[in-house]
Amino acid sequence: MSYPLYVAFIWHQHQPLYKSNQSLGNEAGNYRLPWVRLHGTKDYLDLVLLLERYPKLHQTVNLVPSLILQLEDYAAGKAIDPYLALTITPESQITTENRLKILEYFFNAHHRTLIAPHPRYQELYEQRHTEGITWCLENWTIQDYCDLMAWHNLAWIDPLFWQDDEELQAWGKQGKNFSLGDRQRIIAKQRHIIQRIIPQHRQMQEAGQLEIITSPYSHPILPLLADTTAGRVAVPTMKLPEPRFCWSEDIARHLQKAKEIYRDRFGCEARGLWPSEQAVSPAILADVAQARFKWLCSDEMVLACTLQHFFHRDETGNLTEPELLYQPYRLETPDGDLSIVFRDHRLSDLIGFTYSGMSVENAVQDLLGRLEAIATSLRKRESLTSKTHLQQPWLVTIALDGENCWENYTQDGLPFLTRLYEQFSHTDQFKLVTVSEFLDQFPPTHTIPRDRLHTGSWIDGTLKTWIGDPIKNKAWDYLIDARQVLANHPEATVENNPEVWEALYAAEGSDWFWWFGEGHSSHQDELFDQLFREHLCTLYRALNEPIPNYLYYPLEKYPKKAFQQPEAFIQPIIDGIGEEEEWEKAGQIEIGGAKGTMHQNTLVQRLYYGVNHQNFYCRLNFRADFKTNLNLKPNTPNELHLFWYYPGSPRPNSPAAIAGLPDEPIVNYYFHHHLGINLLNKSVWLEEVAAPFVWHPRHTQAQVAFNECLELALPWSDLHQEPNTTFHFIAMLADQGEFHSYLPEDNLILVQIP
Repeated sequence: MSYPLYVAFIWHQHQPLYKSNQSLGNEAGNYRLPWVRLHGTKDYLDLVLLLERYPKLHQTVNLVPSLILQLEDYAAGKAIDPYLALTITPESQITTENRLKILEYFFNAHHRTLIAPHPRYQELYEQRHTEGITWCLENWTIQDYCDLMAWHNLAWIDPLFWQDDEELQAWGKQGKNFSLGDRQRIIAKQRHIIQRIIPQHRQMQEAGQLEIITSPYSHPILPLLADTTAGRVAVPTMKLPEPRFCWSEDIARHLQKAKEIYRDRFGCEARGLWPSEQAVSPAILADVAQARFKWLCSDEMVLACTLQHFFHRDETGNLTEPELLYQPYRLETPDGDLSIVFRDHRLSDLIGFTYSGMSVENAVQDLLGRLEAIATSLRKRESLTSKTHLQQPWLVTIALDGENCWENYTQDGLPFLTRLYEQFSHTDQFKLVTVSEFLDQFPPTHTIPRDRLHTGSWIDGTLKTWIGDPIKNKAWDYLIDARQVLANHPEATVENNPEVWEALYAAEGSDWFWWFGEGHSSHQDELFDQLFREHLCTLYRALNEPIPNYLYYPLEKYPKKAFQQPEAFIQPIIDGIGEEEEWEKAGQIEIGGAKGTMHQNTLVQRLYYGVNHQNFYCRLNFRADFKTNLNLKPNTPNELHLFWYYPGSPRPNSPAAIAGLPDEPIVNYYFHHHLGINLLNKSVWLEEVAAPFVWHPRHTQAQVAFNECLELALPWSDLHQEPNTTFHFIAMLADQGEFHSYLPEDNLILVQIP
């Protein structure tokens, strides 16, 4: 019998718990941030409504319980966030303080995809961006503020809803002069969209096109609830909080809460579990099985560590042993067997971070081509090369965030998904299924012994994103103290003191620890810090216990860092403008001072670098007068040179091909690749060392733009290196081939090819 290649898409829908029981102004129980409401109008309903147009295609959606409850608050009109409160404020009550907040809050949208497509929104953005806040305060009329609030809320409504909604289309044509009544109706429109989310998911699950799964109640990292020493499984030297957090009974509580919410909303039992951050361990399996889940999902890195087998990918990203990843596995527990599927990390990331920068047709064909390559590879591994169809059922799992990935796509991903679904609907080579559909027909045939399952998450197969950093550990200390205080009150049961347990569940959520310390940063780090501490304060207050004084102070200070590691894949537009939102997740290095006088008056003020599956990216912010001096001031360097160094590699290498190079580390290292850029005429050239000390020109498709800053994108295909290859690079400035200076000042920059 022959089979198609089965493909399971799993979309993960989650937002942190923004609701706080602490008062906000004169209100109680308000939401600190608007992202549940805004993602609710842009990302949840449209995703499944579009899928409904293609009934042959089946998918899986994870709705986190704490997200469901927040959506229901907005649907019922019970939720108020600061953005919403301002939007419905009468013009006569918009104070100067309100105007400052409007200027701060209401440009929080992706510029290229949410602001620029709307002329009035773009006009206001340009004034704010070019002239500054002070100018706006002095020159804007109250109508400008009202229009800005209207367009922020309209822009976050998905394009799918604009297609057939006459009221939305009328507002789009109106463009400006929005009244309080208009803004109130826009908010009502948002509420109506949110009200449809859960019923639509239930309807499509009952029709058999969707499988809805769930996560632990408030999205905690389950292995760390069982025992924080789990962090040392993948990182044995990790520093951990003392005493350790060890409350495994909380796992069952989170799972039971999730099951109850699911059963009430969807009228059946949840079969699948998305463990928060795909973090798993042997210690959580008994609870998952006892809660009667049938399957769970994790990441290919967890599988690799479990099998103690490195997944090798070739230069194009294809696995050399695909049969290990593209099948479900059985996990045996005393309470029954579980199935587990592992996502293809690369395919998931291509959709999440890379395809938004490609044309729709190229992106869709790339994904289909990769699936075809997987099928071809599996056929070869079956040793039935004469067959044109697969002789065994294989499952490719593509699992990713179903919210944030679309912000970089044109029209929130609508053209991409439409074309992709059209292609899937007209082929019998691939079949889109829910995970349960596949497992019911093809139960796993390979078993992972329970104690062999690796303890880790989708990030590097470790838990270090949520523990081990000094600030993260400090937060765990706070949580450990609060959990012990609750344990000292056995009379505080879920039935007679639900507030204290809800506060605990909220504080155990993973999102706070994600942002604490090193690793990730946002414009709202201080607010996430505050929310975490507020949940703990609520716990103490509900027990009539004194609130520790330290909970009134932030866990850390939040100045702008001189150095930031890359936090995620990036997809900047190479236009020399340097949109901050496009580079905020990139690595960032503040230049200056570390080596004395050499860089005190540096020409480059900040260096950014990052990657996705297509390109290496770099951006340089020059001193304000640099571009002018290029043409007017002698000895101003007119070339930028990037050199790649591969430590421990057998590749041939050579000194940097620049005259007058100082004989000192790190500029006297031997390099393998060199990208040169003439800053005057924007010409670009790439060289590779073909034999020791011999530079050889190579073709390059690098993109370079030099306007407000310099931006470049270099395709990985130009370097011909395998995935997971690490290298270091350095930037040098030269004047007509003569060395001028280099950066960063004290080390090479480490990068890994995805």
